[in-house]
Amino acid sequence: MVILTQISLAVFGMRKMARAGSVEVMSPVMSKRLILIAGALSAWSTVRCAVTSVVTLCVSTLLGLFLVFSQPVLADSEIVVSNVRLGQQGDLTRLVIDMGQRGGTPQNVFTLSDPYRVVIDLPEVVFQLPSQAGLTSKGLVTGFRFGQFQAGLSRIVVDTTGPVAIARHFALAPQSGFGHRLVIDLKSVTPTEFSQSVGLGRPLTVPATVAPPVTTPQEPTDRRSGKRIVVIDAGHGGVDPGTHGRSGVNEKDVVLKFALELASQLRSSGRYEVHMTRDSDRFIPLRERVNITRHHHADLFISIHADAIDRRNVSGMSIYTLSETSSDKEAAALAAKENLSDVIAGVDLQGESSEVTNILIDLAQRETKNFSVRFAQTVVRNANGVTPLLDRTHRFAGFRVLKAPDVPSVLVELGFLTNRADERNLTSSSWRRRVAGSLVKSVDSYFGERYAEGSY
Repeated sequence: MVILTQISLAVFGMRKMARAGSVEVMSPVMSKRLILIAGALSAWSTVRCAVTSVVTLCVSTLLGLFLVFSQPVLADSEIVVSNVRLGQQGDLTRLVIDMGQRGGTPQNVFTLSDPYRVVIDLPEVVFQLPSQAGLTSKGLVTGFRFGQFQAGLSRIVVDTTGPVAIARHFALAPQSGFGHRLVIDLKSVTPTEFSQSVGLGRPLTVPATVAPPVTTPQEPTDRRSGKRIVVIDAGHGGVDPGTHGRSGVNEKDVVLKFALELASQLRSSGRYEVHMTRDSDRFIPLRERVNITRHHHADLFISIHADAIDRRNVSGMSIYTLSETSSDKEAAALAAKENLSDVIAGVDLQGESSEVTNILIDLAQRETKNFSVRFAQTVVRNANGVTPLLDRTHRFAGFRVLKAPDVPSVLVELGFLTNRADERNLTSSSWRRRVAGSLVKSVDSYFGERYAEGSY
């Protein structure tokens, strides 16, 4: 377009010079040639603009299609929870659960103590809540958690300031621009009143699919292959997110990715039969993790976690073995926090199996704890130089998930999500491969030593 303008100006100027009697007069032939060139360039400019418009339209259309199809595709039958809103209604604290155009009736709404909580069980839903959902308090509610509790069941666990009762709960049909909603009103009560109402609206026993030990008859593990059995436990999951990092990443997601990588490498070696307590984002009670381990007659149990602490400069991997006497106050605090997993997920612990609660008697089996310590020391040795290590890397504490009396067990804290460098490592696929590789090397060394001793 610029060239066309310049040529047109040149022709106009030359004609003007000719009319003024200038000596340098352009010939008629040259003038016609310039006019023809200008016409051709004008036509080309028109075509180019048209082509550019078509290309722009195509690119815009493709970009729009990409943005549409890159969004999660939900089945027509799926129920979506898009928000959980808190409000005050006089002395009542109201929770409103927005469920879009497909509503759902809560299967259970009940209260639990130690600490005080309200549990809302829903049919399986897709949670698409705002990123800060559950982190603010209002009225009687200090916060809430949400996620899949088990197959076909989603759960919202609401933390409260003290004893509360469910004043009422009801459903609202779509109206005024809102979709289906569930409304739950909470009122403050005395501890005595709470004890009289706790459990209302739910079965008085824990659902059979959640709590009892695994007793389904199955074929015994085939030992003829000579493969050792390793159970890998990805901590937390589902309604229990664990801790979270500076960027908002949840522990349950980080440890699941690592556990899947570790399981993949162990299986690829061809030397091990590997089982996982969970391979997706779902909640598994602590006692069930122990039961899964014993059910598979595991030779080794590895529980994977990530740590958090107020001091953001603290970093590095650590590994824990079971002891009712903690090695230090930090280890004791960590065990207490991890042992709250069932509480966080809204599990009623009153029906706790005596096999788990009285397990300390069985833990007198000194051999099991000694083998756990040996494996932990091997992990520390092989991880050194592969990833940063916490001072006094091997520690002791009373983790409930390590209480299988006949299975050497360790709990690995991969690092601190509250430390910027550790969080970067924990979310790196290349770091996961390297550290998982060091654990595979440790498993090889551990079983190799026991084989040489004649233990296997």
